[in-house]
Amino acid sequence: MKNNDEIIKNVQCALTEDVGAGDVTSDLIDSHSLAEAKLISRDNAILCGVDWFNEVFNQLDNSIETEWQANDGDKIKQNQILCTLNGPIRPILTGERTAINFIQTLSAVSSNVATFVSRVKNTNVKILDTRKTIPGLRYAQKYAVTTGGGTNHRKGLYDEVLIKENHILACGSIEKTIEKAKEENLPITIEVENLEQLERALKTDVNRIMLDNFSPPNIYKAVNLTEGKAELEVSGNIDINNVGTIAGTGVDYISIGALTKNIKAVDFSLLIELVYVSR
Repeated sequence: MKNNDEIIKNVQCALTEDVGAGDVTSDLIDSHSLAEAKLISRDNAILCGVDWFNEVFNQLDNSIETEWQANDGDKIKQNQILCTLNGPIRPILTGERTAINFIQTLSAVSSNVATFVSRVKNTNVKILDTRKTIPGLRYAQKYAVTTGGGTNHRKGLYDEVLIKENHILACGSIEKTIEKAKEENLPITIEVENLEQLERALKTDVNRIMLDNFSPPNIYKAVNLTEGKAELEVSGNIDINNVGTIAGTGVDYISIGALTKNIKAVDFSLLIELVYVSR
């Protein structure tokens, strides 16, 4: 279920940043002017961000009517008409860039994720996101990950214990760190960097073990050593060329920071097709 409060906050922040005290250029237009506009995709992609797009115009002028011919998760094609807007031209022009910024970014994430997911479709592996998100857009980007067929990792630092190298160094050992972590009554994942650490982690009864920067041969060894005693997640230096090979090792999850940080915006255009004056 979408978090409407987060969508509203995202849009409020973006409009404050862009509009500020007012759109001094659009204010040059007759305030009685109405328009019809069409949103057109300029790339093939997986659409994402419809609710963010709609909320921009809702906050600027809720008399603007938006009619969509596509939904989040749909495969869209170059030069496809995605939606039509009708209403006062001033707020349509004011919201144009902010609305497109949301869908170009979120569609980029969903499209990127879908490409990775397609490479592991014949396995049971789940593709996970990370916390490597644009500040302030964590919820939006994680929503886009699920739209593209991926799975969300933890939301933040508060809903799962994820023990990494620096935590172990600060606490003194793998065993001491996990002992303390169990007091939180939350799912526990521990990152290991070699097979020796894996064997130690397996003796501590954690939920999931993250294999950090393991080579494919060592991932195979880790799967055999684990024998289903814990879920296995692979992270580090995963790209579109090696994700299929890693998925074939028998691990449960592959987490990829590139899903949300190495993205290329999808190109969209909003074209005004008809302007008329209502008095």
